[in-house]
Amino acid sequence: MPAPARLGLTGGIGSGKSTVAGLLAGLGALVVDTDAISRGLSAAGGAAIPALRETFGDAFIDVTGALDRASMRELAFRDPGAKRRLEQLLHPLIGQETVRQAALAAEGQMIVFDVPLLVESGRWRALVDAILVVDCSPAAQVERVVRRSGLPPAEVERIIAQQASREQRLAAADAVIHNDGLSIAQLGTEVEALWAGWHGG
Repeated sequence: MPAPARLGLTGGIGSGKSTVAGLLAGLGALVVDTDAISRGLSAAGGAAIPALRETFGDAFIDVTGALDRASMRELAFRDPGAKRRLEQLLHPLIGQETVRQAALAAEGQMIVFDVPLLVESGRWRALVDAILVVDCSPAAQVERVVRRSGLPPAEVERIIAQQASREQRLAAADAVIHNDGLSIAQLGTEVEALWAGWHGG
């Protein structure tokens, strides 16, 4: 496969997707991280905060002025309507910032769109040239997320259940990196090999 000009990167929580994004950036890609954009919009002073406060109330804004992500996550799990309202509010803003950041790419520079819910959204297939999935077992996902975040395993399993299944992501993939039991160095080797294949190395 030739090097895609616009690469969609995805993977379940705890898959190592963000690490792969960093490795691709180190090889020369411009990474547009939609989750980071979302966090910025909902941070204290973020562009989405006034609308979030108006839509969901002060109870969902923490003492710093940022979105209370834990409370919002709990509400979204309980109430699909609240989840839809949140998405309707955030997605246009995320889309605008994604376009702005992508426009900063140099001529010929690969743009990597790091999108956690790429498969779930249904719209990204038409926006990218290829999709790279970072894959691992659910057990590895749970172990990594518990270690880094301190969330209880049952909470992590609930988040995984809300995301696309492993099978759905793999079915959407043009390329896959299997990240079970790999060290950071080994993962780097996998990414470099993929990059070399794309660029005729």
